[in-house]
Amino acid sequence: MPEDLIIEAKEFFELYKKEIGKYAKKGKKAITVNFQDIASFSHILADELLSKPEDVLSILELALEEIGIIKKARVRLIDLPDSQNLKIREIRAKHLGQMITVEGLVRQASSVRPQIVNAKFECPSCGTVIAVLQIEKRFREPTRCSCGRRTGFKLVAKDMVDAQRVVIEEAPESLTGGEQPRRLNVFLKEDLVEPKIEERTTPGSRVKVIGILKEVPIPLQSGAISTRFDLALESNNVMPLEETFEELELTEEEERQVKELASDPDLYKKLAASIAPSIFGYDEIKLAIALQLISGIRKKKSDGTFSRGDIHILLVGDPGVAKSVMLKFVSVIAPKGRYVVGKAATQAGITATVVRDEFLRGWALEAGAMVLANKGVACLDEMEKMSEEDRSSMHEAMEQQTVTITKATVQATLRAETSVLGAANPKFGRFDLYQPVAQQITMSPTLINRFDLIFVMKDLPERLKDEAIATHVLLEHRKASGRPPIEQEFLKKYIAYAKQKVFPALTEKAVDEIRKFYVDLRNAPSVSEDLVRPIPISARQLEALIRLSEASARARLSKKITKEDAKRAIEIMHFYLLQVGIDKETGAFDIDRIVTGIPASERSRIVVVRDTLIRLESRTGKLIPLEEVKKELTEKINEAEIDEVIDKLKRSGDIFEPKKGFIQRI
Repeated sequence: MPEDLIIEAKEFFELYKKEIGKYAKKGKKAITVNFQDIASFSHILADELLSKPEDVLSILELALEEIGIIKKARVRLIDLPDSQNLKIREIRAKHLGQMITVEGLVRQASSVRPQIVNAKFECPSCGTVIAVLQIEKRFREPTRCSCGRRTGFKLVAKDMVDAQRVVIEEAPESLTGGEQPRRLNVFLKEDLVEPKIEERTTPGSRVKVIGILKEVPIPLQSGAISTRFDLALESNNVMPLEETFEELELTEEEERQVKELASDPDLYKKLAASIAPSIFGYDEIKLAIALQLISGIRKKKSDGTFSRGDIHILLVGDPGVAKSVMLKFVSVIAPKGRYVVGKAATQAGITATVVRDEFLRGWALEAGAMVLANKGVACLDEMEKMSEEDRSSMHEAMEQQTVTITKATVQATLRAETSVLGAANPKFGRFDLYQPVAQQITMSPTLINRFDLIFVMKDLPERLKDEAIATHVLLEHRKASGRPPIEQEFLKKYIAYAKQKVFPALTEKAVDEIRKFYVDLRNAPSVSEDLVRPIPISARQLEALIRLSEASARARLSKKITKEDAKRAIEIMHFYLLQVGIDKETGAFDIDRIVTGIPASERSRIVVVRDTLIRLESRTGKLIPLEEVKKELTEKINEAEIDEVIDKLKRSGDIFEPKKGFIQRI
């Protein structure tokens, strides 16, 4: 029987020569073979491969060796039949020794270490060389030699391979109800632990493993073997299911389609319409999210520091405006997208944590969402419900794009080149048009300032718009809403191509356009006569403009950032500032409304009141009558505003009221 199989295997590889040649050119030792190709060539070979995988794999490798194109080649299988696809919880004793496929998340990964697979011993009496295969955990020596000797053999050679142990856990979406995810040990060796593959089997990665199910003996304390056995999967192939945009590969036909779409005059409309097509409207927000997926370019500055290319967006809005739907869509379409909900997220879950590793008896790092989404998008929903300490851990990840951990014996800096798409609800349920954003979300000004764009999604009744939304939602439920202009899979590939191949540079006209907008807006004539002039936009928004312009040029696959790209970025920025950055009293743009929650007009009143208090103190002494303050300020500020400012100063601890009607500075 094995002879027949070897002949069939040889015939199969004769037909597969072209494929083998491709691997030989690349200098690869492992050849990926599609199981369906084997099945269509010989059903006997395919059946034997599933029931006696170890024997048949060695026959296939022997046949491959004899063809002589690649020395010491390994056969790696893909595309096993559906009957071999198992959930970890479905694995039973009948599957032992079979070739199976499991999917899941990598929970732990040990270091890659050498392991002996074959050892050769020499008999000191007769000089015979005895080879012993090392299959178990314990190192085995020969039991006896042909000359009768039983002990004292000399180890002369040993074959070693790199090996790694990985723990795989069931993916959350495959669970029903309150089930706990089950785990399985997987052993990887040889080319499966090469640095390139190891990078993609780090904790948190989603993988598909094809391998042979083995039993592992459990030793008892007495040294004997228990009747219960553990399960482990000896891996034949590992396929990462998540690829970053940089790793997606396109065929020539797909490249042609990408270039065709890039020259479409309605490209930006199509991109916006393809983001969360189940939601009606919000075209500007959808375009901004499309540009966020394409992202700007990470650059090294002249002083050696880096400026980020990732764009961060915050959506603030009334309940029921489909913020979460947008976040969910982006977390699915972005490779390495992660969706996190505020209330259930902790500092460790968002950045990283140090845990005790039982297997290696030491400390190990477990990455959180921002690190796992490196080169992807982290979607954080309900950010206002996170605790302040947990939110503060995001500052470094959002601006410096690293996560630094200093705990126990671990000092590490992890990369977190992640775009953040956040969503938050206002404090009092609905958005108040007259209050600054910063006062309505319980988030620190420093964190709000790190978002390049903040969009307010208001739910205001408007007959025409409401009719359009109702029609759209009902058509969605009838599954008759039509297809998006760009299909989801193709959109992924389009963005991937733009990120891999296009690195645009600013042209002189684009520079002039951005500079003019920035300088004119910052130095716009102030309407009010106040002491404190509003600051319309800060340098952080200037960097955001550059990032948006880069993303806009990348979307067209253009090598140059033109004036039109700069204008498109300015339009998006203008739309954002119009929504949240206008001081209602003066009608001027004021970035402090967004960042600090205190508009310049209010800050100006605080300054005036403070100065008046200092002046009156020299005249009336420490105790200043409230009447005097009001009399002094009647021409400049009305009474209600004076009361409001004095109340604010009391809360901040600048003044106090020792007795009714009098105030005193601290």
